[in-house]
Amino acid sequence: MANCIRCGRQLPGFSFGKKICQWCVQHEAAQRGEVVENARQPVMRTPWVRHGQSAISLTQIFFGINVAVYLGMVLASGSPFQDFPGMELVQWGANAGALTLSGEWWRLLTCVFIHGGLLHIAFNMWCLWDLGALSESLYGRWTFGALYLICGLGASLASVTWNVHVLSVGASGAIFGLAGALIAAFKLGEFSVPRAALSGTLRSLVVFVGFNLIFGAASGVTDNAAHVGGLITGLILGALIARFAPMQDHAPRRFAIFVAVIVALACGAGALSNHYGLPLRFGRVNYGGATSKVENSPAQTIAKLQNIVKQQPAFVPGHIALAKAYLSQGQFSPAEAELKRALELDPKSIEARLELGTVYLNQNRVQDAKKAFNDVLVQNPNHADAHFGMGLALAAEENHRAAIEEYKIADRLDPDSAGVNYNLGLSYAKLKMYDDAIAAYLKEQQQDGDTEKLETALAEAYQSKGMTQQAEEARSKALALKDHSQDR
Repeated sequence: MANCIRCGRQLPGFSFGKKICQWCVQHEAAQRGEVVENARQPVMRTPWVRHGQSAISLTQIFFGINVAVYLGMVLASGSPFQDFPGMELVQWGANAGALTLSGEWWRLLTCVFIHGGLLHIAFNMWCLWDLGALSESLYGRWTFGALYLICGLGASLASVTWNVHVLSVGASGAIFGLAGALIAAFKLGEFSVPRAALSGTLRSLVVFVGFNLIFGAASGVTDNAAHVGGLITGLILGALIARFAPMQDHAPRRFAIFVAVIVALACGAGALSNHYGLPLRFGRVNYGGATSKVENSPAQTIAKLQNIVKQQPAFVPGHIALAKAYLSQGQFSPAEAELKRALELDPKSIEARLELGTVYLNQNRVQDAKKAFNDVLVQNPNHADAHFGMGLALAAEENHRAAIEEYKIADRLDPDSAGVNYNLGLSYAKLKMYDDAIAAYLKEQQQDGDTEKLETALAEAYQSKGMTQQAEEARSKALALKDHSQDR
């Protein structure tokens, strides 16, 4: 049967040539003042109101899932008002390119129900509550559910395509998809409400999309790729449904549309995975134990990196990562060999030279370490890590005055560098400059938190100055930190 072009109601049979139902004819006549005020208006079922469905809407279910996941993350982390760290998001199912495109495809969907913080989920749930209710009333429960999830997949795939090395979480991409589907449907004349309501709703949707895209671009931290991906997916789905399956009883047609779009997204994901190939698997190794205890095993990490280097002998980041893995296990000789191979492939690799200097320090090859750090400073005189490394090498030679100057330069170039002020304090203490040592230790404590070795160093400096009470307090803190570390 034909539908009314105003409100979407089905027209009676044999309504040849008619395009407007009786309800809309009389409603528009009343607006023009052509119908008496108490005239009867025919009662006809509206297409945008649900009938005979559960009291709990699918919008409320999606809302509840998002909130439940967020509360679970809060309980696990114990920080309700702070944004969650990246590795914690990965553990809960964030969209991380190296993991997603190397086999963990479920992250394209799970990330839609994860949020980075309180403001993030609050804004998204506010939007979902309104747009979800409108979409569900127009499309029906299960079409709405499929739209939401498929748009979420499209948003996640767009995000990982544009920012393969950046974590992505949040429902905003799926919500933008709902907005896109509604815009397409309203623009093409399907699921129409009376025109006055239609124009206002359409205008509000366009303003919502435009404002959020502009705000996202201006903020610099918003994942606009996900927004655009969700929006485009929604526009495509909304247009296809409007043209080929406008009625809710067109279930087989809608199912075919959803399958076709899912297949298209799957093909895009496969092509993207093949495009990144080896570097993507290398990035997966760098996540270490974010996804499982097995992957956190050093032996497993080394084995995977060895396999990558074997497949691609000229892959410099692979050699450097393998050297770091060896170094973390105290295997200095193989670490040195990998770093030298990396420098043969790329003589200008600053990272390889820095790591090589660290290997030499661990082997007490101070002159070799100084040469490695000096080679970096020749390339970049303002490299903070190279000055830090040079300071460590000079301190190993007991040349603490020269080491102090290098530490100071490193601190000036990178005030947030961990360990610089601690080692600066050690050199001051060696020269019996205890006031300066204590100041350096306290600065390290303020920047990077308290540790057992830091409190121990403070206790020794206080004791050397005759500050017995402060020394005892520092020793007590050191003991408490040691016990806490063992409990963990």
